[in-house]
Amino acid sequence: MTHAARIVWALITCACLTSTALAQKYPARAIRVIVPQAPGDACDTFARLLGHQIGERLGQTLVADNRPGASGTIGLSMTASAAADGYTFACGQGGNMSVIPHTMKNVPYDALKDFAPIALIATNYLALVVYPGAPFKTTAEFVKHLKANPGKVTFGSNGEGAFLHMAAELFRSAVGFEYVHVPFKGGVPMAQDIMAGRVDAAFSSFTGVFPFVQSGRLRLIGIAKATRAPNYPDLPTIAETVPGFESGGWFGFVAPAKVPKEIITLLNRETNAALKRPDIRAKLEALGLDLWTESPEYLRDLMKSEYEKYGKVARDIKLVPK
Repeated sequence: MTHAARIVWALITCACLTSTALAQKYPARAIRVIVPQAPGDACDTFARLLGHQIGERLGQTLVADNRPGASGTIGLSMTASAAADGYTFACGQGGNMSVIPHTMKNVPYDALKDFAPIALIATNYLALVVYPGAPFKTTAEFVKHLKANPGKVTFGSNGEGAFLHMAAELFRSAVGFEYVHVPFKGGVPMAQDIMAGRVDAAFSSFTGVFPFVQSGRLRLIGIAKATRAPNYPDLPTIAETVPGFESGGWFGFVAPAKVPKEIITLLNRETNAALKRPDIRAKLEALGLDLWTESPEYLRDLMKSEYEKYGKVARDIKLVPK
């Protein structure tokens, strides 16, 4: 072995030993879980509910640190720039990691390069809801109405370039129709205007609008999921009319990009173990969530595919980031 080869081998061995030693003594103190949203948000629920179980198994406390603002970019920026030692990670989601980078100016992180995926926690799906007095009761009837009335149907959303707007554009692209976009400052005023008949339709979080559907104040004509929801087998999917159509959010834990792989593997294992607990599954599935226990690589692939999907939508409609 040459002198240069010995040096390279020594460096590799040293790096491996250092990484292994770090993983063996980790965690030696409390871990911070940054929540880029306000208390009560879905990510806040995940951080506290799963964090308690993960902390118990690791013998340390996981502290939820709420850092809301700027559509989640403040908290995620803090995460991306944190020390890559495993003592800071965050709850990321489709809105602020798959959509916002294409629709907002000066996002202070690269969603695909600045984070190390830890574990996918859950996915949810959107509901296509319409005014209860509308002349269409199914997705097929709605599609027929849209094509027969180009530019006359109004679609609400939670803002220009926001996730629900991108979902509507994805639907428009798949079906082929024109509509009038009506942006709101949030999901609640949007739902109120649909219930009053001032807006025809919108995509919205299934869990957020289902109480209004149950009370008859909104009509649900389809869910944006590949297959029917196990908890609601009678709800038809939009894909049954528009093959391949799917749109929904994802939630997962992400760390700064250079956190050692051994720590990522450990946190993935413990997150998945917490998600397998029957009591936790019951609480989260009651919210209409699909739970996942997959590898960090699985989350990385999902992040990439969703990022590319909504990036294409933004480019296709020539959306100018604001």
